[in-house]
Amino acid sequence: MIKRLVLILSLLCLASVLMHQSSQLNWKLQLFEERACLIKLFKHSKPKHTNVVFLKTHKTASSTMQNMLFRFAERHNLTVALPKNDFQFAYPSYFTSALVDPRTKPPNIITNHMRFNKKELEKLMPPDTVYITTMRETSAMFESLFVYYYTHSQSFHRVPQKSLEAFLDSPFKYYRSYEGDSMYARNCLTFDLGGDKDGYELDYAQRLAAKVEETFSLVMISDYFDESLILLRRLLNWDLEDIVYFKVNMRSEKAKKTISPELSAKIRAWNSIDAYLFDHFNASLWRQIEAVGLECVAKEVQLLRKAQEKLMRTCFGSEKPRLNSASKIKNKAFKPWQPVDVDIVGYELSPDLSAEDRKLCAKLIIPEVQYTNVMRMAQVQRHLKQYFSSSLL
Repeated sequence: MIKRLVLILSLLCLASVLMHQSSQLNWKLQLFEERACLIKLFKHSKPKHTNVVFLKTHKTASSTMQNMLFRFAERHNLTVALPKNDFQFAYPSYFTSALVDPRTKPPNIITNHMRFNKKELEKLMPPDTVYITTMRETSAMFESLFVYYYTHSQSFHRVPQKSLEAFLDSPFKYYRSYEGDSMYARNCLTFDLGGDKDGYELDYAQRLAAKVEETFSLVMISDYFDESLILLRRLLNWDLEDIVYFKVNMRSEKAKKTISPELSAKIRAWNSIDAYLFDHFNASLWRQIEAVGLECVAKEVQLLRKAQEKLMRTCFGSEKPRLNSASKIKNKAFKPWQPVDVDIVGYELSPDLSAEDRKLCAKLIIPEVQYTNVMRMAQVQRHLKQYFSSSLL
């Protein structure tokens, strides 16, 4: 009996020691992972990658991404390829290098709206260019397209009383595939990627997804924008400050339509190629996040959001920005483009900002059209300065 008790006590002691060692091992492993995460965040073994093509897709937080890339280009004295006298590359036509303002060549970055054409982009961009784009959950994206382009797309404008439900009940009653603005009304994401918006077969969707996967090093998901930015930062070896942002080109809450599960199913059926692409690349994004480490990405997201909150306090005097309807914003430099009968909101800065802070904050809130013009003027001036300097030599 005594021998059994001794044996049991010995086993209990051994189990306790093993559990303690296991706990220490897990703690050390967790500490190692956290340190590795922080080292990756703050120390760079490679220089920042500066040659980037960002395919700016419609209604996918792409204007926010464009703003970020413009700011990055300015801080690092990079050249951005811009359209000739416009803010889009002749969309909805396919992109060609001839559409680029020659005073903005050779470029490091290209980010204005286009219909994707890789062969033409390869003529323009350096060989080590990284291609990225962004996607959004299909029903949310289509609802935004319907509201935003209701007046500008004939397929939508035919629908009485701005009824998204009526359109989806009988889409072919309103949709004309041959019309120049029909891309907003069906598989717009597919169209932006250079694909066939009227494709519907699963085999086509699979082939297009494979082509996108082969071309783009990162497909961001706007529904998980911050997590996507962490992957982008790691891909390009950028700093945290390079990915800080304020959302731009937003609708007010009253300008949004509620999407029921039934309506969402109809949207996905009508935009079946877009829906396949989103599902495919949303899953791909989370595989990449898991490969980095969920906790590690979450920590970086937390740091990003803290940096944004700090900036908001600087620019607006509080953690929440001062949003106002575009129609009420007096400063034209900050007034977003506003479609007919769609309430787009923009920002108003704190009146007490220093000159340095105002310059910083202004770049975070300037809308796409105005920022494109600012970038064009700056790059033309730089081009002329270089031209005259070389002429004098």
